[in-house]
Amino acid sequence: MAANSTNPALEPDPDRPDHPGLELAQFGAGCFWGVELAFQRLVGVVKTEVGFSQGHVPDPTYKLVCTGTTNHVEVVRVQFDPDVCPYSNLLSLFWSRHDPTSLNRQGADVGTQYRSGIYYYNEAQARLARESLEAKQKELNDKNIVTEILPAKRFYRAEEYHQQYLEKGGGKGLCQSAEKGCTDPIRCYG
Repeated sequence: MAANSTNPALEPDPDRPDHPGLELAQFGAGCFWGVELAFQRLVGVVKTEVGFSQGHVPDPTYKLVCTGTTNHVEVVRVQFDPDVCPYSNLLSLFWSRHDPTSLNRQGADVGTQYRSGIYYYNEAQARLARESLEAKQKELNDKNIVTEILPAKRFYRAEEYHQQYLEKGGGKGLCQSAEKGCTDPIRCYG
């Protein structure tokens, strides 16, 4: 029997939304904890998961991704209802949550896993992502955006303790609201 020569980590994400009419989106914008909480609060987002994508190692762990050897990005995968929350709303939130001109870092978090990326599931998302990048670049004038826009590769869900981490209290036990429409500041802590 011949060995399978394809690497599943390099293939498109095979997952589908939980219900008809929903769509998936993936975003990398630094540490996934704060980004996930921001998306949880958005009306029309029905589910968020944090994990890893765009790398070359199947089934990576958080510890392995942090070595910088897998090329994975920390991402938030969002399930959303496009009739309630257009993809453009997700893009607006994405751009507002991080510095897209900072290569492989967000604040004190440094490494390729913290790079900025929009990972699309269809050509409509790809077009809107490119248009939003062009609009954001005009706002920033002389600072160059380093955000990558690529097809979504296989999503590997991070360990359970990372899921809804800040809503559950993070490392300090201080729960933060994921209520739809909440505008409380998001505090990231390990």
